[in-house]
Amino acid sequence: MEDRKYPLEKVRNFGIIAHIDAGKTTTSERVLFYTGATHKIGEVHEGETVTDWMEQERERGITITAAAITCFWKKTDAANAPENFYRFNIIDTPGHIDFTAEVKRSLRVLDGAVVVFDGVAGVEPQSETNWRYADEGKVPRICFINKLDRIGASFEHSFSTILDRLTKKAVRAQIPIGEEGKHEGVIDLLTLKAYHFEGDMGIVVKESPIPEELKADAQKFHGEFIEKIVETDEALMNDYLEGKEIPLESLQKALRKAVVTNEIFPVFCGSALKNKGVQLILNAVVDYLPSPLDIPPIIGINPKTGEETVRHSSDDEPFSALAFKLQADPFVGMLTFFRVYSGTVDAGTYIFNSTTGEKERLGRIVRLQADKREEVKKVYAGEIAAAVGLKNTMTSHTLCDESNPIVLEQISFPTPVVSMRIEPKTKADQEKMGMAMKRLSDEDPTFKVTSDPETLETVIWGMGELHLEIIVDRMRREFSVEANVGAPQVAYRETVTIAAEAESKYIRQTGGRGQYGHVKIKVKPIEPIKEGAKIPKNVKREENFEFINNIKGGVIPQEFIPAVEKGIKEGMSRGIMAGYSVVDVSVDLFDGSYHEVDSSEIAFMIAASMAFQDAARRAKPVLLEPVMRVEVVTPDKFMGDITGHLNSKRGQIENMSERGMLRVIDAKVPLAEMFGYITTLRSMTEGRATFTMEFERYAPVPQHVAEGIIAARK
Repeated sequence: MEDRKYPLEKVRNFGIIAHIDAGKTTTSERVLFYTGATHKIGEVHEGETVTDWMEQERERGITITAAAITCFWKKTDAANAPENFYRFNIIDTPGHIDFTAEVKRSLRVLDGAVVVFDGVAGVEPQSETNWRYADEGKVPRICFINKLDRIGASFEHSFSTILDRLTKKAVRAQIPIGEEGKHEGVIDLLTLKAYHFEGDMGIVVKESPIPEELKADAQKFHGEFIEKIVETDEALMNDYLEGKEIPLESLQKALRKAVVTNEIFPVFCGSALKNKGVQLILNAVVDYLPSPLDIPPIIGINPKTGEETVRHSSDDEPFSALAFKLQADPFVGMLTFFRVYSGTVDAGTYIFNSTTGEKERLGRIVRLQADKREEVKKVYAGEIAAAVGLKNTMTSHTLCDESNPIVLEQISFPTPVVSMRIEPKTKADQEKMGMAMKRLSDEDPTFKVTSDPETLETVIWGMGELHLEIIVDRMRREFSVEANVGAPQVAYRETVTIAAEAESKYIRQTGGRGQYGHVKIKVKPIEPIKEGAKIPKNVKREENFEFINNIKGGVIPQEFIPAVEKGIKEGMSRGIMAGYSVVDVSVDLFDGSYHEVDSSEIAFMIAASMAFQDAARRAKPVLLEPVMRVEVVTPDKFMGDITGHLNSKRGQIENMSERGMLRVIDAKVPLAEMFGYITTLRSMTEGRATFTMEFERYAPVPQHVAEGIIAARK
């Protein structure tokens, strides 16, 4: 039996998250170099990076899939002895908005994160989204303001955007020595030491005296930092107020605790490309980000009893793990990445999938170093690894010990908002396409495949044009499927605006036995749940639907109620106005009747579906469309053209601000108007403007536009 080489307190599971182009992958590459995992540093702009190993990633210079990498680190000031090494499991995540699902699923299994910001732009839209996801998951974070060597870089400006847009709990842990072309190193505000990075690739971290011109600033910010730390610890606060000197160790200890509990987000700085500051970030990961022991135990549900079950991060507890990603691998088939929360698991044993209730053989276990892999015999609590050969395990399934089952909370993913039709070019492509789609939708929970019931065409759904474009591209390259694709379509929805009632009877006499189902329902817009409010027992609540069972005195027997609910859902999926599915409705089943002999599930299902359609038609239905949050960054001289153009696209301009030399326009624009926008924007601005967009909400479509959409569906 192989023993654990690294005790739990020496393990760090963290991710590197950022807006597109903030330098996240470059930072990851430097991390791998300094931790000794790679001997040559890859550059994104040269297409040689380790974590971006898919062809599309290298071509486009963006990260698409999150790669999990294991490497080892000892602090720069520690002696070279085995007990000083830490095991890092790093998950590199994409920055592009269409791949937000990757960020979301990664945050779920991480214990901490390094959030990278661009030293020129500061906080960008995607940084806000990722920060919000991290807040939801209560993930401790440290910030790294990167690219301080670039023209226009400003640490203070970027830091102020963090305070303004993300959190007031951020505090400077470092300040840079010089900016733009003069960026030389950093000053640590806790220890008041300056650091320069020398030798090949900045590998030697050299302590040096603080430059004279920065001494006053360093002292001032050092005082602010100490104040922030002591505020989180009562005993230190008292010592501080009494004017006592607080030892460095006590400050570090208090800071660690405050970072783990999300009370402080320390901000570091440097330039990954110029090899400045990355090693100190790694030291900060060791010092301040949590080990699996520092985070609260995971809570799940026992599927047999329905009771809450707690699992601590310990090898002695029963095995439990969460599968958080599937990735097709050209050499070994499907890899299932999982995070072990408790217990241990051996390769070659059987494990229980409590989400599906099936047993599966865990063939081989591998640890990834980006695109290289190392086989391991056993995985321990708090670790991340990938399993080879699991057939039926999907993203967010729980794997556990059969005699001690537990189901962990599933990862929730956003619903796709763009669809396009796709058809294979030849008969041979047809067979391959089915397989390719199955594999890709297994990998990516925000990619869905449906077929149009009327035309029998295959429709694929995703988070944006780029997302679908990459999917089609992967089909061609990885599975050799040639396909024709239609224009991207918007995922419209329908809803009701007022309450309405309907009654429906379904009576048929066929041969000996008849069919009888009779329901009365009330349909109304769904109301949001007030925080802390309890849902009554007779109410079943899902994301966009609420079903209320108000049947009294058994006028409809209990066994037919699920069939009524099923019938309503079927009626919702067909839509009322233009065949788009209905969302955000509450349906109250309050009366009906049944027949001793003739009533059946199917009769109630049909009656409920008809009743829903009838009620919804009277409840003033409206068409909904996805509205996107759009940010355009442009030189000043094109401002007027862009705002005028966005207004013509039914856009609402919400804010205009400055970012260095550029102007930023924030707007809300319907997705239907944004297809192909990048081409128009480039031609309007001599190719100098860029934009990002992400889904904001569904909103009613104006009447004149809705008429056109409904007519096109007829």
